[in-house]
Amino acid sequence: MCLAIPTLITSIEGTSARAEIGGVERTISLALTPEARVGDYVLVHTGFAIGVLDEEEAQETLRLLEELAEFYTGETNGEWRMANDELEMVSAIRNSQSAILR
Repeated sequence: MCLAIPTLITSIEGTSARAEIGGVERTISLALTPEARVGDYVLVHTGFAIGVLDEEEAQETLRLLEELAEFYTGETNGEWRMANDELEMVSAIRNSQSAILR
């Protein structure tokens, strides 16, 4: 399963940006989304911003990811696997729900 996580761009330098969600900040590539600006939400997959979202869509996606994280808590039978960065992002969502979801 592939997962793209909405994150908030906090700074841009060239084709790289710093993006944050729930206190977790990563450097991402804007090579596929040169239109992205500081303050935009972007979908991040494997370190690349693959699309720009408006804030309402980003917040709704984060809410749905929170629901998924709650549903799959404790799932260990091998059918639910995520890359480490994606799992860390979902954990950040769960641990700071009040800061992320308004």
